[in-house]
Amino acid sequence: MAIRDIDDLPKNKANYTALTPLWFLERAATVHPTRKAVVHGSRTYTWLQTYQRCRRLASALAKCSVGAGSTVAVIAPNIPATYEAHFGIPMCGAVINPVNIRLNASTIAFLLGHSQCAIVIVDLEFFTLAEDSLKIMKEKSQGHFNPPLLVVVADEACDLEALRYALGQGAIEYEKFLESGDPDFAWKPPQDEWQSIALGYTSCTTASPKGVVLHHRGAYLMSLSNPLVWGMNEGAVYLWTLPMFHCNGWCFTWALATLCGTNICPRQVTAKGVYSAIAKHGVTHFCAAPVVLNTIVNAAPEDTILPLPHVVHIMTAGAAPPPAVLFAMSRKGFRVTHTYGLSETYGPSTICAWKPEWDSLPPDTQARLIARQGVRYTTLECLDVISTKTGEPVPADGKTMGEIVMRGNIVMKGYLKNPKENEETFANGWFHSGDLGVKHQDGYIEIKDRSKDIIISGGENISSVEVENSLCFHPAVLEASVVARADERWGESPCAFVTLKPEVNKSDEQWLAEEIMKFCKSKMPAYWVPKSVVFGPLPKTATGKIQKHVLGGKAQQLGPVKLRKL
Repeated sequence: MAIRDIDDLPKNKANYTALTPLWFLERAATVHPTRKAVVHGSRTYTWLQTYQRCRRLASALAKCSVGAGSTVAVIAPNIPATYEAHFGIPMCGAVINPVNIRLNASTIAFLLGHSQCAIVIVDLEFFTLAEDSLKIMKEKSQGHFNPPLLVVVADEACDLEALRYALGQGAIEYEKFLESGDPDFAWKPPQDEWQSIALGYTSCTTASPKGVVLHHRGAYLMSLSNPLVWGMNEGAVYLWTLPMFHCNGWCFTWALATLCGTNICPRQVTAKGVYSAIAKHGVTHFCAAPVVLNTIVNAAPEDTILPLPHVVHIMTAGAAPPPAVLFAMSRKGFRVTHTYGLSETYGPSTICAWKPEWDSLPPDTQARLIARQGVRYTTLECLDVISTKTGEPVPADGKTMGEIVMRGNIVMKGYLKNPKENEETFANGWFHSGDLGVKHQDGYIEIKDRSKDIIISGGENISSVEVENSLCFHPAVLEASVVARADERWGESPCAFVTLKPEVNKSDEQWLAEEIMKFCKSKMPAYWVPKSVVFGPLPKTATGKIQKHVLGGKAQQLGPVKLRKL
């Protein structure tokens, strides 16, 4: 049955165009042509120069027959070329595939082959990684390998011998590649906003990576939604501590053009570098996983520049930040906004929106409130917590656990070439996050665990996140992760993997473990208390997510907690 309206007016070229974030770059170059757009060390590009460079890149790619249906991989840190690729690649109709630079060659070989990339833009530092990946692809091809074109990006202070080697292997230098392009290239927006703009692979915290396909419409909406929910102003100065290869930098690559802001692009992220950038460039905003916040909080005095010259806004996501870390950041003058999302939702899609009535609460209470995952983004139509048994919404009591689900325009198109996963992920008209959480009386959601990470001890469910949050309040603990360990009496019991602060005396680990367990007994139910504590660094992905599957394997190697004989 046709949908009735008050009129029969049609769409036309004057009143309808496909949504795409690419127009934001053209506008920034028109409105603020001389404003700094990208700063990387001694190099600075204005918005006009950035627009011209992106058009050159699009033109050069088009000359290589790259366009709609093509994928271009980028293996590089947060450098100008990575930022430019987020515009230049889709400007020629192709799809950008930013690759995690900390993956090994075999995994990258899988990604490049799965995405069938036509060109690989690679930073010189990672050229041998790309080369090794292509060798693996060739070995597995059984004589049918058509290698992608390699474009190598070299910084001013690069290793010239390494650059000569790369060029000798047939790679093209990035700036030379741009010179072959037209700065006035007549790029065209997508005819359909459902057209793919980006392909990103999940962070491999549990199993094989899945290719997440995003469309122009979602990227456009997120480019507007991020600044709106965060209260960012025009001309914001943004520090790239978050890797651009992670969910396209949570779509802030495109959002900064929306604001005509300035991108500060360091090659490496350190606490000293963050404080220095705030003082030197007037950084107003940056995004970071909780592990980065931990580094900033625990930075040596000589690496900090305090007090801060102005309020610095931080958006954090990627894992539930311990309230202790949020509290410590606020005391240093950082204003932390907690968000939550996944690669499948273009990055953050919920926000713990601050309420004025929280202003008068004690700081530790405030920290606990903002540690929640919050409410939906303005551009996410539906968010709920549903029963894993019935599929019905759970009551808003802050206790009943269910799966967090989403629906709307900032949910991915789907997983590339993976119909089985798509069917399961989109079951019953929802995107199933796989995260377990509760809904509070005020409508705010809070993650309690990943469905696969819940610990079942003696028939009781234990939230590893809750235990981790309590552990992080211990004065000796820098960071902690809790997984299930086999237990002869209870079936499973919590096993805590703990990284101690540098100044802590580590000579008596047995005493420290007992002290931490004693601390936990004062903070949580007895059956939640870790029965074992293991000290050492925690394995992480490139985006700071703790690899619980690795820790789960270590816990398995420890064997079961023995039944104590009376």
